[in-house]
Amino acid sequence: MSLLSPSLEAFWAVVQKGTVLEAAKMIDLTQTGVTQRIRSLEKQLGVTLFTRSRKGMRLTEEGESLLRYVQAARDLEGETLLNIGGKQTPAIKEVCISGPSSLMRTRIIPKASAVIKKYPQLRVRFDISDDNSAIGKLKSGFAQLGTLPANQVGRELDSKTLSPERHYFFGPASWKKRPLSDIVEKETPVDFDPQNTMTLDLLKKYKMNKAPKQGHYANNLDALCSLLIAGVGYSALSEEMARPYVKTGALVQLSSTHFVDQSLALAWYPRAEMPPYFKSLIEALTKKS
Repeated sequence: MSLLSPSLEAFWAVVQKGTVLEAAKMIDLTQTGVTQRIRSLEKQLGVTLFTRSRKGMRLTEEGESLLRYVQAARDLEGETLLNIGGKQTPAIKEVCISGPSSLMRTRIIPKASAVIKKYPQLRVRFDISDDNSAIGKLKSGFAQLGTLPANQVGRELDSKTLSPERHYFFGPASWKKRPLSDIVEKETPVDFDPQNTMTLDLLKKYKMNKAPKQGHYANNLDALCSLLIAGVGYSALSEEMARPYVKTGALVQLSSTHFVDQSLALAWYPRAEMPPYFKSLIEALTKKS
């Protein structure tokens, strides 16, 4: 049972599935019926909620605002029905957390696991992405919580600071005795993608980027570390992320004195009433270790 209006149910289904066809299947309605409900909702509000393309339906800015209302309403819906119905089974609650692989592996998943055990009806999607897309996924409603650089947190978001990530230069164990200056001069940097500037930032900090080289890229942590282990190049990795590879002797920290800290935050859109499980997630993920 849903307390949302039929039009809002159709809106939610389109957001979840991305197309009218799949939304129609989700709520057992014809495509025409879904389209009519969306158009009726747009007419009532006097706005356009979606832009339509070959890739599906994408939310407009107005659609993103409505989505946050619907998400808040759904948060309260389950508890309301439970209180009214007495013995009804609590509704499943879904939360998506988006962030980079380093934070997900070392902090987010371990800390969220305790909250998941506390709330049996909670279902969490860990969206691991190293392309700085968390802010966009928060805006689109794909994610409800995002870990991102602190300078990306806008005024429209609520946030709490996280402990910064400290990045050092890492490379294959065979380079352990090589001078860092020799490595930077002769070897190639490796990063997640061209937009990831952590290695360049570290080089700039110590004025070692007089002639920065075009780097190699691998948008997966294991693949990137495999390149480093194979001796293809060097990279600026977070200390937490590299620790398991250093422990096994596969990678080595190339310098203990060259590092850069990245300020981080956990962000979310404000909610009039924050459900207990959501509050618990925030408290657990931002708790200082």
